Amino acid sequence: MNLLVVKANNRPAEAGVSSKMYETFMQTIKDAKNLNVTVYDVFAEDTPYFGQELFNAFGKVKNGEELTELEQRLVNAKQKAMDVLTAADVVVFAFPLWNLTIPAKLQTFIDYVYAAGFAFKYDSEGNMIQLMKDKKAIFLNARGGFYSTPEAASMEMSVNYMRNVFGGIFGMEIIDEVIIEGHNAMPDKADEIIAEGLRRVSDVATKLVNQVVLV
Repeated sequence: MNLLVVKANNRPAEAGVSSKMYETFMQTIKDAKNLNVTVYDVFAEDTPYFGQELFNAFGKVKNGEELTELEQRLVNAKQKAMDVLTAADVVVFAFPLWNLTIPAKLQTFIDYVYAAGFAFKYDSEGNMIQLMKDKKAIFLNARGGFYSTPEAASMEMSVNYMRNVFGGIFGMEIIDEVIIEGHNAMPDKADEIIAEGLRRVSDVATKLVNQVVLV
């Protein structure tokens, strides 16, 4: 099985809870056999922001024109993101809720791969067809407040967004989610909340490894 792990928090594990989730997941799977693991760290990769420069590059490539340095970086970054996603059977995303949404660098990765003809397409009648129904996704998310309550759920635009993109538009099967929340809102219970969440991360990783063994 080809496993892509998208790391979307550059805070150290002692400061960032989703970084702890990433480290726990990687530690649990480190000795797994028959699991080909690729890590894509959105903060370590060269990922210029998606914008007009990329559209300029598309036009130049089509016309055989020379690209600027930034345009070439964008073309290379987009292609690498598409390549790692194409090769994956399962994609694990470890990401925080920052300011009610996902980190900008994770958004850039999504911008690179959110493409008609690659992740989805339209039929002759205008209906959208998902093109990644053969892939599976796992979400590992941390948020300091409580957003699972009915009063706050509509404000949460990280996990909801990821579900809509990867499950809804791309068609991936979301096989597991671990969300750690409330550790900043309840500092007296923070250690307990985080420890329980990391245990669930380990359980999800173990389950994935066991599935690979059974296959």
